[in-house]
Amino acid sequence: MKSTLRKVQFAFLAGILALTGSATLLTKSASADSIRQLNATQLVADMGAGWNLGNTLEANANGIPSETAWGNPVVTQAFVDRVKAAGFTTIRIPVSYLGNIGSAPNYTINAAWLNRIQEIVDYAYGRGLYVLINMHGDGYKTIAGSWLICDSSNQTTIRDKYQKVWQQIATRFQSYSERLILESMNEEFDGQYGNPTQPCYSNINAYNQIFVDTVRRTGGNNTSRWLLVPGWNTNIDYTVGNYGFVLPTDQYRSSSVPANEQRLMISVHYYDPWDFAGEENGTITQWGPAATNPARKSTWGQQDFMDAQLKKMRDTFVARGYPVFVGEYGSVDKTSADSTNNRYRADYARTLVSTAKKYGAATAYWDNGYNGAYGFGLFNRGSATVTQQGIIDAIMSAVGGGNPTTPPTTTPPTSTPPTTTPPTTPPPSGGRSCTATYTLTGQWQGGFQAEVRVTAGGSAISGWTVTWTFANGQQVTQAWNATVTSSGATVTARNVSYNGALGAGGSATFGFLGSGGANGAPTLSCAAG
Repeated sequence: MKSTLRKVQFAFLAGILALTGSATLLTKSASADSIRQLNATQLVADMGAGWNLGNTLEANANGIPSETAWGNPVVTQAFVDRVKAAGFTTIRIPVSYLGNIGSAPNYTINAAWLNRIQEIVDYAYGRGLYVLINMHGDGYKTIAGSWLICDSSNQTTIRDKYQKVWQQIATRFQSYSERLILESMNEEFDGQYGNPTQPCYSNINAYNQIFVDTVRRTGGNNTSRWLLVPGWNTNIDYTVGNYGFVLPTDQYRSSSVPANEQRLMISVHYYDPWDFAGEENGTITQWGPAATNPARKSTWGQQDFMDAQLKKMRDTFVARGYPVFVGEYGSVDKTSADSTNNRYRADYARTLVSTAKKYGAATAYWDNGYNGAYGFGLFNRGSATVTQQGIIDAIMSAVGGGNPTTPPTTTPPTSTPPTTTPPTTPPPSGGRSCTATYTLTGQWQGGFQAEVRVTAGGSAISGWTVTWTFANGQQVTQAWNATVTSSGATVTARNVSYNGALGAGGSATFGFLGSGGANGAPTLSCAAG
């Protein structure tokens, strides 16, 4: 799963009707927009430069989706217009459903939520942009209320719910033209980094097939629109390699589509090398042939690697008529550690977009709305202004002339059951307190992965610090969603800028990779700021 700076869930769903502006059902006219039958090459060229409205409609508070829950403002037409003015012609809108899905047997999506999704789609679609919407987060085990779990034993119920939710979404948008693209899911896998497992991958394939069949059978323009499907965790190697990915059949598509053309796209994400693109420290800040300091440049994941990865997608899918969509790529802001960092972020984006274009793929930059240390933001959403013109210029030059965020894959973890500590209960400080719970999520020879959840007590807190001492000399080698330092066996983890403020009972999660074995859960101490 991409991490990647998923801001902490600290706001509760409030004022849905205020967000939608009205409880009135938003529907398009009964007559469908005309649809152009674009082939794969035409589609990729037409989509141009893509951008993600990240951490918004996939944000949630305690499993209830809310577009402001992770700190971003309400989306406005003015802001979408600013994104278009910057040169972007495709907007990907990640969407979670979670607790806005009703009970069996109908699994009805909350009407206000579906209305709001459509309203934001129309902000972009109405301006002539391509728009992608998906199911994003309903399969994350780390999200409260997640249910699209590929290694669950309850697959009959999951598939029934999945089919009925997509039937409602597809029916709502069946009259939209080819500029509306539906994506089956996002970064779906079992949560364990390493080689894919069966039957989990088989269930992912089944979800993709249900998605394609369901959308097509709703009729209208859905019978011929482009549909986007991912492999395991949108990972290139696990999608092109012999790991179990199966393309869905498309038996219900319109007969108006030429027999020698496809209407399915393949979704992947690109954040390599992770130590440059996503790791939240100031060590690796440069990328590419223009790098001036070898100590600040990763030892892998440079231009030759990027080219080889995207060429795999061309050879496996594009050559057969299936276009590829790099639905997320980008790199975090490390200018606080290296003032030249934005130069290399722009080089990275330019090279990714131009290489993707060379190999028949469209792209969408991952923007989580956060500007500052370790943020992906290109815009200030509150003021509808550009914050990273250099990166935008690099993207546009590549499109005209010519990227969990997941921790890196390491040795596959074993099936060792997770180890969890009881939460800490430190004394309150000025009425403020927090607790922390440690979970060992994976372990292999010489290494391990762990997660810590920090929860505020009965009062809101403005920051947190978690400390512990490893009993057997283990060392943290990489961390995300926290600033982690070590002194001997003692580890200190502090919140980063976007996840320190927690409402009463709110929580944040950070994770890390470590070296060493014999990993009993340590005793944690949590101090609130």
